[in-house]
Amino acid sequence: MSQYARVVTFDADDAAIDAMIGEINAHDGPPEGVPAKRITVLADRPAGQVVVAVRFDSEEDMRKGAAVLEAMSPPESAGNIRRVSVDQYEVVLEREAP
Repeated sequence: MSQYARVVTFDADDAAIDAMIGEINAHDGPPEGVPAKRITVLADRPAGQVVVAVRFDSEEDMRKGAAVLEAMSPPESAGNIRRVSVDQYEVVLEREAP
């Protein structure tokens, strides 16, 4: 069975990146109503960008999670952050290097 990923790119300063990581780490799992299986946060601090990829077991789960995530706002201490793009993908291959 395929998994799906919602990938969001932000322009963000260091304070926003740190606030985002702190907010994610403050919880044992995803927010209520987000049936996510994995989250990956990639930061390019010199470029001021952060990419957040959230994995779901089904396209329906991704739609449900997206509705909740769309309603969320950055933390008050977020610094400067602006969402640049939101994309959705089917995960067609994932493997580890030998």
